[in-house]
Amino acid sequence: MDEKQELIKKMIQMQKQFIRYEHSNGVDPAEYYVAPEGHELHNYREEYRDVADKVVELAHSEKGSRR
Repeated sequence: MDEKQELIKKMIQMQKQFIRYEHSNGVDPAEYYVAPEGHELHNYREEYRDVADKVVELAHSEKGSRR
């Protein structure tokens, strides 16, 4: 599997993890935006953004386009 597919797979896994957490606990905006160290959502938003940005970068590279 190529890198882009692996990253997409990771994004889907992250989404499932978030949905499980949300259904079990609910999500307060503070948990999503500034979850404390050790919290299940700590750095979730930043990590997901970074993976999504890399997928976009790879897709543009494949097509020879730019952002």
